[in-house]
Amino acid sequence: MRMSDPLKPTSVPVKMVTCPSCGGVSVYAASNPYRPFCSERCKQIDLGAWASEQFAMPAAAPLEDFAPD
Repeated sequence: MRMSDPLKPTSVPVKMVTCPSCGGVSVYAASNPYRPFCSERCKQIDLGAWASEQFAMPAAAPLEDFAPD
């Protein structure tokens, strides 16, 4: 009977996530330089949306100074 080699790397399960841009499947690991996106295209689309303020949160106008004169 042969014992397994203790120095042999074990297979690590790969985490799969949903790409926030296209909704496709994306590998969430160091091997994917675009994570959590599935591709450079999806990463650039998301960056463009942030740059054009499409993800801006609505906010109330700042309150004026209410100090009595």
